[in-house]
Amino acid sequence: MSDVYAARGYGARPVGFGEKPAVVVIDFQKGFTDPSFPMGSAPMVSSAVEKTVSVMHAAKKAGAPVIACVIAFDSKSTAPRWKVDPVLDLMAGSVACELDERIAAAQPDVVLHKTAPSLFFATPAGAILTRERVDTVIVTGCITSGCVRASIIDAFSLGFRVQVAQDCVGDHDEAAHAQNLADVGRRYADIIDSKTAISEIERWGTKNDKR
Repeated sequence: MSDVYAARGYGARPVGFGEKPAVVVIDFQKGFTDPSFPMGSAPMVSSAVEKTVSVMHAAKKAGAPVIACVIAFDSKSTAPRWKVDPVLDLMAGSVACELDERIAAAQPDVVLHKTAPSLFFATPAGAILTRERVDTVIVTGCITSGCVRASIIDAFSLGFRVQVAQDCVGDHDEAAHAQNLADVGRRYADIIDSKTAISEIERWGTKNDKR
């Protein structure tokens, strides 16, 4: 953390885990994970998918909710004014909007379509998590500097404890990835890793079994 921020109190306290976690999986769809698509050739994203699958398996075993989402437009007229041309090609029903096979095989409980960067904007994600009495959101997905960051901020704004598994999120650019994780880490979220996420999910699952 930059001393100029720390000296002003940024990152002064951890968010921590609460009473019940959930895993959210942002945009691990073929348009971002399949190298045949313009946005799908980032090695960091592929690695993040593999780590996320392990976290998803732990959540499913423990009974913690897993919500995945994809960007998918019914038509270009329903899309916001994105400045990224390949995003506008993510039409509902196309191969680019299908979940990555590894994520699909891990069987998320809910798959939502979104048109804006954040998982929580104009979707029932927040209501679903509230209904399930979730207070802690473990964030995975791509792209770190875009839709992941937007989802982190909205989860924070909705009052959830936000935990970002750094090896479960990926970007096209390593510098942007690191800078955005550092920034949300000093403001909105704890930056953890997949091992910590799995350990906390298992701890919650064990505690829940004893009730």
